[in-house]
Amino acid sequence: MCARSKTDEINTSAVQNKKQSRGLKKLTQRMMQEEAECNSHVAKTRVGPCTFPETNTTFSRDILAIVTEKQRAVVWAVYDRIAKWQQTKSYKILFHTTQPAHILMLVAVTTIAMLLNPAKSRSEVYIKPSPFISLVYLFAFMMHFGTQMWMTFVSGLSLYFSVPRHTFGEVQQVLFPRYFGLNSFLSLVTLVIFVKLHPTSTWDAHLALQVGAMAVCFFLELLIRLYLAPPLLRLIAAKIAMEKAAGVGLEVGRHDPGPLAKCPHYVKIHKAFRKVHMLIAIGNLMSMACTLLHLLYLANKLSVL
Repeated sequence: MCARSKTDEINTSAVQNKKQSRGLKKLTQRMMQEEAECNSHVAKTRVGPCTFPETNTTFSRDILAIVTEKQRAVVWAVYDRIAKWQQTKSYKILFHTTQPAHILMLVAVTTIAMLLNPAKSRSEVYIKPSPFISLVYLFAFMMHFGTQMWMTFVSGLSLYFSVPRHTFGEVQQVLFPRYFGLNSFLSLVTLVIFVKLHPTSTWDAHLALQVGAMAVCFFLELLIRLYLAPPLLRLIAAKIAMEKAAGVGLEVGRHDPGPLAKCPHYVKIHKAFRKVHMLIAIGNLMSMACTLLHLLYLANKLSVL
């Protein structure tokens, strides 16, 4: 009886094992078949557009996807050329030393001084108002003001409270030079056109205040771009490198140095970063105040409403 029961148990276990092996084979075959179908579908999509027999229509990329792809190719080509230029000696002289910044600032100061020279303005021919000049003037001012509002109150705050601190710092490394470079150029365009349309001999207190505010705005943004943004970017890069080595910096909306709080070198770099960043923030707010002052002037002069 015991031997028969043992053989029965062996037979039943063998039958169960066969059933399980058959089930596994079926499952494996089904998975292999589904994988083959997926691969064939991917291959078809890679070869050409998909055709739907029910509607006899072809799926193709829209114009936005094509334009984006072309734009990406152009941008990458430009970045490759910039990367090659960054390896040259001329780039290192222009951007890794302070002499070119001094020369550029001297040229800017000389240009503005000549533009505002009352003795020269008496004999100088000024441009006449035209729709094109007004369009350029309004475009430069509105783009300048909109960039300031977006970067200060929308982009910066949204990113700081939404992404890890390292990601926020890397984004700021890209945006800061372009932001202040673009704003200094736009403020210069606004200032030059405004002065050319309003001779110094016709200035009153209101016009003199507007010209002074726009000149201060231009010099502040150029000063930040040339002298404050480069050291700030170097400090951000140094902080990120140290924090990555220590395994910190992934918090969102706050600063937690972790074990680096006891590192004297990190504390020194962080204090220098906070000092430069505070100077940039103050300069940015002052330039925004100058822009708002000119916006108030335009609002008082607006007669189309």
